[in-house]
Amino acid sequence: MSEQLLESVKSKYGAVAQSTLCNDHAGVQAVAEAFGYTAEELTSIPAEANMGLSCGNPTATAHIRAGEVVVDLGSGGGLDVFLAARMVGPSGRAIGIDMTTAMIERARTNASVGGYTNVEFYQSTIDQIPLPDASVDCVISNCVVNLAPDKPAVFREIARILKPGGRVAISDIALKHELPEAVAQSMAAYVGCIAGAIKIDDYKSGLLEAGFEHVQIVDSGADLNAYAKVENQAACCSPAMDAANPLQIIESACCTPASGETSLHDDLTALLSQYDVNAAAASVKVYAIKPLTRES
Repeated sequence: MSEQLLESVKSKYGAVAQSTLCNDHAGVQAVAEAFGYTAEELTSIPAEANMGLSCGNPTATAHIRAGEVVVDLGSGGGLDVFLAARMVGPSGRAIGIDMTTAMIERARTNASVGGYTNVEFYQSTIDQIPLPDASVDCVISNCVVNLAPDKPAVFREIARILKPGGRVAISDIALKHELPEAVAQSMAAYVGCIAGAIKIDDYKSGLLEAGFEHVQIVDSGADLNAYAKVENQAACCSPAMDAANPLQIIESACCTPASGETSLHDDLTALLSQYDVNAAAASVKVYAIKPLTRES
């Protein structure tokens, strides 16, 4: 099942990476602003780095300082990497990790176009991060941990690469209550960052079990329906609902991808039109610290 999930995630997010979605589209910018980015932040980085996939702004809570090494898990087109790169300055590094080939290619192109010299991007899943032990000051992530099938492994990897005293600042989707069965079992809902989310209490206990302390998880109060703002932003026609299966949509020929699959944003729009996901799920701000090494 994990392999099927990962392949679905790669497929959907790869298609987004190859689309024309960017901050120049009003709906894409509106999603980012709804989850905490300022217009100034969004215009300070390459427009193609923002594709309307955020659920928060982890750089706003990470307390990033000059000279630090910051790693973004699930870095996509590089949105948070580029914001972090400006904060760490020329003496620091901002590193992006993403498992999708097209996302890595898009991010590296954005870095080249933007003239960034202190960023790096590596292709990998976030439960096997290709970085040395205790080499990172801060780990950030934006609406990606929920997509990982093995979340305890992700938490352990974060703890491994962080220096003692290093910190975690994650924006993610977590559950306040159980999801409706139809949503919990929907592949579209999983790829759309909802069905793979875990309960807030489980998120906290997972970080504590991985060795973190001072764990804080706060409901941001952001409206998850903001994702619907991206509908039709890529010069695509309006999707029609399939009455027999409300979690799927049918696109007319002018915008059907070559694979015949619906797009990630259209799947989300269909999901949000059928269920009030805010009742069970929340955009959360996660913060934790790796303890300092204690002498024996």
